[in-house]
Amino acid sequence: MADFIFRKQGESTWYVRLAVPADVQNSIGRKVFVRSLKTASRTEAVHCSHAHLAVWRNQINAARKAKEAPEGWQETIVAATTEAESFIQSRKRAIIGEAVPPLNVSEAEVQAFKKSNPGLVAQLEKWVDSQPDGDVAGDLRIQDALHLGFKATLERAFNAKHNLTPEQQQELVSLIDAPASYQKKSPLTKTRLASFRTYRIGQNIAQKTVDQQESKLRKLSDYLTHNQATLDTDTVAKWLNSLDLSSKTLTQYLLAGSVFWKWANRYDERWLSDYKDRANPFENHDLPRVRGKAKAEGKRKDFSPEDLSMLHDAAMKDGLCVLADLILLGAYTGARIEELCQLKKTNIITIENIQCFDIIDSKTAAGIRSVPIHPALKPVVKRLAQESSDEYLIPSNSRNKYGIRSDPLSKAFGRLKTLHGFGKQHVFHSIRATVVTQLLRAGVAGTLIAEIVGHETGTVTFDVYSQGASPLQKLKAISKMPRLKPSVDTSATPPQA
Repeated sequence: MADFIFRKQGESTWYVRLAVPADVQNSIGRKVFVRSLKTASRTEAVHCSHAHLAVWRNQINAARKAKEAPEGWQETIVAATTEAESFIQSRKRAIIGEAVPPLNVSEAEVQAFKKSNPGLVAQLEKWVDSQPDGDVAGDLRIQDALHLGFKATLERAFNAKHNLTPEQQQELVSLIDAPASYQKKSPLTKTRLASFRTYRIGQNIAQKTVDQQESKLRKLSDYLTHNQATLDTDTVAKWLNSLDLSSKTLTQYLLAGSVFWKWANRYDERWLSDYKDRANPFENHDLPRVRGKAKAEGKRKDFSPEDLSMLHDAAMKDGLCVLADLILLGAYTGARIEELCQLKKTNIITIENIQCFDIIDSKTAAGIRSVPIHPALKPVVKRLAQESSDEYLIPSNSRNKYGIRSDPLSKAFGRLKTLHGFGKQHVFHSIRATVVTQLLRAGVAGTLIAEIVGHETGTVTFDVYSQGASPLQKLKAISKMPRLKPSVDTSATPPQA
């Protein structure tokens, strides 16, 4: 720090000095910063210099940032070069006697260009005035030379205005030489999507959701680049049509785009500048409607208690003992598969003398709940707790990057049910529907069923004000569930395959 302070000859006062880098001297308007520190104490001078140096360095950084080529600069170069080529071609056609329509450029636009590019215009005018008059061939050569001069001048002017990386410099030369070769880039750039990801994670959005939405946006970005299309409602509609997906899935794509659009228009200055007056292109799309029959055919179906007994026995027969236990847990709780796989021994609690599962993490707020353990499950739960080697009741070798323990078991269940004749409408989640159906048929009230399986009732009275049913009320309701009839003793340690 002492290197930045000095005394002028014959003075006792200390000064602070910072050289301005050559690349920003013109924009800052000086070669060096100097300021009196108004003290003769070296210690005080060093301390006081910190604030001045910080301000100056911020000015230098701001000047450098201002000289960075703005995002989308390539399109500006292409537009200028293409316009110049069009102008030169019109001049050459007029020289050989062709009728040439006037250029679609207003006098105001000409004056605006001159005002924003005074150095470029002055160099070109000086160069044209220096060329001698000649015959037609000579005039054509002048136009060709003028075109080359424009390209060279444009390159010099852009380089003087911006600090370009070697890659940008090479791209600049290429675009000026052959503007038609330019491939328009998607506005959904990697940098922009990375910023969006950081924001979403900071909002505590689930990692899986962030990844899925980013994947959808990358697909759109690839589509825009491949088709050299602009981001508007018509383009989004064509993109959706090219995906050949269900209306439900297309809605998820539109949601991802809309969330990004709103973020960009709030937090991305360049995006706001480019799109602030445009309508959200991800809204007001007419997606294919799913009619009654197709909707019914696509709806998930529940298993019968007999189906679950059969699948449990089949899992045991195939040596899939963990899956068999999981089927029992689902059949007597109606819990989601991941809720069950996240249960630990510490989640077996007693409330008002009723033994319950304490489900402390779920996809919804209503999913945070306690579920009494069905009498038929107690020996199974006792065995699972005794055999647990990692505190979890259900063992799993999942390597899922999102920490989803149920992933391999969900796939195993899918293979099992397919092997026994169940189609796409039957999944592990269908067991929740089985529980809801059986409880309803047993005369259990709808609000109580919702509490047991972790659904909101949709009413303020029960969702906001009520403290819910007692553990005993829940147990009495769950005990009305018809018992499965597995052909093996579920309380005993199952044989290993």
